[in-house]
Amino acid sequence: MAQGPSMEPTTSPLTTHVLDTAAGVPAQGLCLRLSRLEDHGQLWTELRKSYTNPDGRCPGLMSPGQMKVGTYKLFFDTESYWRERGLESFYPYVEVVFTITDETHKFHVPLLLSPWSYTTYRGS
Repeated sequence: MAQGPSMEPTTSPLTTHVLDTAAGVPAQGLCLRLSRLEDHGQLWTELRKSYTNPDGRCPGLMSPGQMKVGTYKLFFDTESYWRERGLESFYPYVEVVFTITDETHKFHVPLLLSPWSYTTYRGS
């Protein structure tokens, strides 16, 4: 299936979408890191570092077959994002930690962001 440049691959089992609710636009250029908890809960292993695209998405965040049962973390560098826009923020970063119990499912982790608050939820 053909996809536009801002669409995420349908094969990616994990997706995210960051919206700048203060400006009412997608959060373009926000640095994020995906990590998995390893070594019996003692060590985070970084799987990918990336930046959100013009639609606030991060295509190809995880490749098919890379996902396995476990605990994951998405780290969003919100301080740098707001600083680049000339704004101060209360939260220097946002970490969303979640558990995957079935690697055959798809997971979507949206983030709604302002300099003074954030909201996240399990999307579809």
